[in-house]
Amino acid sequence: MSGIIGKKIGMTSTFNDKGNNVACTVIEAGPCVVTQVKTKEVDGYDALQVGFDEAKEKNTSAGMKGHFTKAGTTPKKKLAEFNIPKQRGEEGSEALKAGSIINVEMFTEGEWVDVVGTSKGKGFQGVVKRHGFHGVGGATHGQKDRQRHPGSIGAASYPARVFKGMRMGGQMGNERIKAINLKVIKVLPEQNLLVVKGSIPGAKGSYVYIQR
Repeated sequence: MSGIIGKKIGMTSTFNDKGNNVACTVIEAGPCVVTQVKTKEVDGYDALQVGFDEAKEKNTSAGMKGHFTKAGTTPKKKLAEFNIPKQRGEEGSEALKAGSIINVEMFTEGEWVDVVGTSKGKGFQGVVKRHGFHGVGGATHGQKDRQRHPGSIGAASYPARVFKGMRMGGQMGNERIKAINLKVIKVLPEQNLLVVKGSIPGAKGSYVYIQR
């Protein structure tokens, strides 16, 4: 199995072997249930669909209720697919079937993981906050409220247009981001908690995907 769904709990800190204070993030990783096994013969690719976090039946569509019933599990809020890393020689991935439980014990302390999440949305922001511009500066020569403006964005009669990709104001945040190579500091199977070094994208309580 190459990954698991989790929920960001928050950040804390711990001490390493050298006595240094290390910032880390606590993730509620699983338990997840396999809701569907996809095969190359039927679906065109090999993968495992897993579900996480209990959902109310009244908020689940009839089609999804049948999907979960077929897998022998209750409705879940979040679904995701993870590939089966056969090339890594992992044991047990092929034996998983619909209804199997995957928990945080799949990870070991000291290994490296990637965490995918959605960053916090910050709404519409100007160029100073979004791109680190210094602003036009100065309030003389008739300028008014120009300190945080972008300034000129184009040339003259040639090319007579604004090039694509020009750094300007716009939507900031709320993007899918992958934090790579995070070290697993601690695994707590009793609480289904995974502690990784550093920060991960997203707000507290947001869903994340932990990949090996």
